Amino acid sequence: MVRVGTLPMRLLALDYGADIVYCEELIDIKMLQCKRVINEVLETVDFVAPNERVVFRTCEKERHHVVFQMGSADAERALAVAKLVESDVAGIDINMGCPKEYSTKGGMGAALLSDPDKIESILTTLVKGICKPVTCKIRILPSVEDTVNLVKRIEKTGIAAIAVHGRKKEERPQHPVHCDVIKAISEAVSIPVIANGGSHDFIKEYTDIETFQKATAASSVMIARAAMWNPSIFRKEGLFPLKEVMQDYIKYAVRYDNHYTNTKYCLCQMLREQLETTQGKKLHAAQSTQEICEAFEMADFYEETTAIFEAKKTSLETETQDEDDQMEDPDVIKMAVRFDKREYPPQITPKMYLLEWCRKEKHPQPVYETVQRPLDRLFCSVVTVAEQKYRSTLWDKSKKLAEQAAAIVCLRTLGVPEGKLCEGENHLINKRKREDRECLNNRDHGEDLSEPSHKKANFIAETSDMNVPKMPR
Repeated sequence: MVRVGTLPMRLLALDYGADIVYCEELIDIKMLQCKRVINEVLETVDFVAPNERVVFRTCEKERHHVVFQMGSADAERALAVAKLVESDVAGIDINMGCPKEYSTKGGMGAALLSDPDKIESILTTLVKGICKPVTCKIRILPSVEDTVNLVKRIEKTGIAAIAVHGRKKEERPQHPVHCDVIKAISEAVSIPVIANGGSHDFIKEYTDIETFQKATAASSVMIARAAMWNPSIFRKEGLFPLKEVMQDYIKYAVRYDNHYTNTKYCLCQMLREQLETTQGKKLHAAQSTQEICEAFEMADFYEETTAIFEAKKTSLETETQDEDDQMEDPDVIKMAVRFDKREYPPQITPKMYLLEWCRKEKHPQPVYETVQRPLDRLFCSVVTVAEQKYRSTLWDKSKKLAEQAAAIVCLRTLGVPEGKLCEGENHLINKRKREDRECLNNRDHGEDLSEPSHKKANFIAETSDMNVPKMPR
């Protein structure tokens, strides 16, 4: 469920007896912008957006049990995301049942139900393109016959299982779940059918799960709202007291640095009618993870856990500094510089100037070696020119910035212009204008406009190998 299926809730559900857990629906376009990062402090794998927000966080404990639930309306994007996360999850699920506007307006979720060709394309591409099991979740169509026909078509794509929410896309939790339709599907196909939608009508305790399963003839049962209200619904021995469940949840939230707003939201879903109690009011007023812990008499746990993290972070920083010291090659020329693109003309960079200088002096082109520091994900680049190495002592937030900084160190050491606006006339700009004029003249005379590759290199040689090695630990 949105905002609920984050790491703390998934781990808690597994502790209480769930066999498989799903993350919340994550949109393909957002995931494709993310970078996979090993978080050594938390011992997690994080998928981090350009704004440094963690979009998806997972850990070894759930690796063989977590299904990555994706929102997608494009087969190639879906495959790219699946390949990005495949090694960290147990399976990939395409959400075809979400009726919320944020999903359907992009042609995802329940909007896919009206486009069977696209469903087939996405699922077939995934099944053929990855090694992990592929599943999907749908809602039922207006008629049983149409629903069964759609599921039979989905089955032919080779998916491992299908989850069926027993309501139509316009129906909400207060509407009765259509067990008869799920049962018809279960009897019509050979792949496992996962029944969903029974929280409101059926599932109040563990024994109700079997009742819902029998009513739908399904292979297994997926629980959302009942698990959100009390994740110990998965315990065969019965529900735990809510206070104990909430404290268990908070421990995971602190342990895995869950954002306090998400922690607060999930706890509010558990409290429900108790939100007006003293406990509920304290939770409502909390504005940090620490204040949430204080509201649940867990201040000592918070302090102990954060102290452990700080000690671990300090230890890792010490290791990182040792690694930095090992990089202190006495033959490397160093300066504390950064590249600020505002100080340069558009499309003119120090790397371009350095490349131009190397060609003029008959040197091999510059070679950049870039590493990323795992702890803070910053970059450092060393450039080799004429067998001499140069680098900035300042670490940068991107590979490109680190390489530009290394080029600046080299150019300043050599006493060569680096292209800054304050340096006056820029010969690279003038060269570019001349070549533009030549192109226009060639076009006027109907000549072939294709440039020789050696001319193009003056302005495209900014590119370099994007596979950035991690610093060895």
